[in-house]
Amino acid sequence: MNGEHMIRVGIAGCGYWGPNLVRNCVVNEHIELKRVCDLNPQRLGFIKQQYPFMETTTRFEDLLGGDIDAVIIATPVQTHTALSRQALNAGKHVMVEKPFTTSVKEAEGLKALASRKKLVLMVDHVFLYTPAVQKIKEIVKRKQLGEIIYFDATRTNLGLFQRDANVLWDLASHDLSIMKFLLNKMPRHVSATGLSYFKNGLESIVYMTAFFDSHSIAHFHWSWLSPVKVRTILLGGDKKMVLYDDNEPSEKVKIYDKGVGATPSTSKQHDLFISYRSGDVVSPKLDNTEGLKQVCEDFAQSIMKHQTPLSGAEFSLDIIRILEAAQQSLKKGGAKVKVG
Repeated sequence: MNGEHMIRVGIAGCGYWGPNLVRNCVVNEHIELKRVCDLNPQRLGFIKQQYPFMETTTRFEDLLGGDIDAVIIATPVQTHTALSRQALNAGKHVMVEKPFTTSVKEAEGLKALASRKKLVLMVDHVFLYTPAVQKIKEIVKRKQLGEIIYFDATRTNLGLFQRDANVLWDLASHDLSIMKFLLNKMPRHVSATGLSYFKNGLESIVYMTAFFDSHSIAHFHWSWLSPVKVRTILLGGDKKMVLYDDNEPSEKVKIYDKGVGATPSTSKQHDLFISYRSGDVVSPKLDNTEGLKQVCEDFAQSIMKHQTPLSGAEFSLDIIRILEAAQQSLKKGGAKVKVG
């Protein structure tokens, strides 16, 4: 494809997230949004109100014609594999909402198909593209934190309960993708425990620990049963530590020049002398670019330049590997399960 041509896009799904994708595609200078699809005519009517010029359809097949280069899929996760496969077989580049698929086998199949067809396949792991996470990645790459010791994430609120997925599959992709992006490594094992509040087999609270080969650990708490909305990540190094609070309107990232040191005590052979260091707290300036705007731009650029997106198929497959291992651990009452 000539890099000067606009990418002609169709979007499937106009529920919760779809309208945000429509809005960002409409204003992207490299994308021509040709058509929007949803099974619900009322949702299409909502899009028509916002964008009277937009062509709408209830048939997914209308996104697979010769006037469309790429398809964005924002439908329920159970439909991701079938719709993505259909679009890839029709020669369309594909971006799909998280989670990528419902199993490792499905994700591997889509990745292999996209590779054979030489098509771009990516997942909208939107937090990777936010100024806050991009800034933390820069801090980590510069070794400002030193050796990473722990990653601690909490993502809770009251609802929204899903009918066909537990809180692990609903919320965990966000934090797991951030962890993978920042640490640039995969856990070897995971252990997960949870509670099904409605006793319907779908956990509404999950705690998960991820174990790495290196001297580091990650812990996660996801819940639909919290009276307060919490969106925090703590990243601790042996030099400095970072707090990322997505609920903060301005100072989302804070770097703490704090730490703990230990030296052998001279009095007793096995005792340690613990020392504490407390310095400045710095909140770096972040731009206000919307993460989803960068997602759509990465999709377009990857197609035009024949390059791998930041949240491409292999990266996103790794997230499904972790999720599947965590689900197995839940079924085994928290037993350690190997990832991959």
